Amino acid sequence: MAVPFRRTSKTKKRMRRTHFKLQVPGMVECPNCGEMKMAHRVCKNCGTYKGEEVINK
Repeated sequence: MAVPFRRTSKTKKRMRRTHFKLQVPGMVECPNCGEMKMAHRVCKNCGTYKGEEVINK
């Protein structure tokens, strides 16, 4: 099995891991009720999407 010739430095290891982090989901404010919701999805609070009522609440 192949073994690295040199040890990976802290700098190189950290440079590689800069993209390895948690991401916050894209939240936007609902234009109808003002509640925070996921982008491009039906609002769970009022049931509207793009100004139209999709779910009767």
